[in-house]
Amino acid sequence: MGYDMTVGKPLRVILRFMIPLLIGNIFQTLYNMVDTMIVGRFVGANALAAVGSTGTIMFMVMGTTMGLTQGVTILTSQRFGAGDADGVKRSVANGSLLVVCTAALMTVLSLSVIRGLLRLINTPAEIYDDAYAYISVICTFIICNVAYNFLSSLLRAIGNSRVPLYFLIFSAFLNIFLDLIFIVNFGRGTRGAAEATVLSQAIAAFLCGVYIFRRGKILLPSRDMLHFDREISRVQLKMAIPMALQFAITASGTVIMQSALNLFGATAVAAVSSANKYHNLVMQGMFALGATMSAYVGQNFGKKELGRIRTGVRTAVTIAVVYGIVAGILVMLFHRQALSLFFASDMDMDSLLVYATPYLSMISMCFVPLGMIFIFRNSMQGCGYSFLPMMVGVMELLFRIAAAAASMVLGSFLLAAACDPLAWIGAGVFSVLAYRSVIRRVEASPV
Repeated sequence: MGYDMTVGKPLRVILRFMIPLLIGNIFQTLYNMVDTMIVGRFVGANALAAVGSTGTIMFMVMGTTMGLTQGVTILTSQRFGAGDADGVKRSVANGSLLVVCTAALMTVLSLSVIRGLLRLINTPAEIYDDAYAYISVICTFIICNVAYNFLSSLLRAIGNSRVPLYFLIFSAFLNIFLDLIFIVNFGRGTRGAAEATVLSQAIAAFLCGVYIFRRGKILLPSRDMLHFDREISRVQLKMAIPMALQFAITASGTVIMQSALNLFGATAVAAVSSANKYHNLVMQGMFALGATMSAYVGQNFGKKELGRIRTGVRTAVTIAVVYGIVAGILVMLFHRQALSLFFASDMDMDSLLVYATPYLSMISMCFVPLGMIFIFRNSMQGCGYSFLPMMVGVMELLFRIAAAAASMVLGSFLLAAACDPLAWIGAGVFSVLAYRSVIRRVEASPV
């Protein structure tokens, strides 16, 4: 059921945990891409631009809740690494209550601000209604996304990355099937794409819950544990709030970037949205490596295996460098063929590539610094540190604001497209320096 990451060669341990995560992330990205492809082919390029334009808002809302679920389960990982079974159960019980309360709060808040956010990011008038139809459904059913992320994070906290993968693959195929029914058969447009997504997430969450109930006894608290514990809440919120803020801060930067891109019209939005889906697929290894390091460092920190933390981080850096170079090459080699999948055959691809090619060129050269962000930020969080990882997000935000503001003032699409690469370089350098500071503190006081 669980996987002890405190023993064995770090490279083998990291890859064994990371590869199922990578496959799962790819499937999750694929079914998000399928949403976009089906919308683009059966509803139109404006509808595709509408779905794409909401991506930053979706990342802000879902990323905040994801940060919370990951932060809450770090304590579970540490207690599992320390061999404290009762502590694991109490961590799960308290975390469950925190997550439910947060999901309810985020639902109310997001539904109250999404119209204003769509206007704030300069959403073109011709795609506004489709954009609102899509994002309103996603925000109404935030609980589906939160439930899956929390339950899968619990399984990963005890070293099980395979079971969430199996359920995610099933959910991905289900989402494709539901997309075709809701969009093609029922003609529900962008709203149907969102309905297919949330229903698939709900089923994946249900399957994770059934598995934990039947096979994951260490994650099942007793009834008397189902209450808020002040000390556990303090520890979990100490990690969860900064991680949620970290995602919110990073997402704020992407919202600002989107507002700059939207000024160049629906064609530019459609081009960058489809390019973004493509490069997101290729860079999923970075997300998987980051999640792996959170669990790896969390377990080894709980067991006080500080030497293994350093060795594991060095190993992860090597993996990220190799992966980043290969991913960048793949992005540029196949970008025209990949982008053509998102549009009907009569679409003028040259008009899209004018925007997509320079964007992807800059992105593909910066995957390595992006990898550094995920490795060092998640490793610091695994050690129980929250402030400096949050500041990594602040650095991303500052660089995106600077590039987006310059783009809007100068009317430069290239500066708008450079928001992500510049943010990754600046935050990547900062994350390396921050990690070195944290690891020195950890080694100076290993208790």
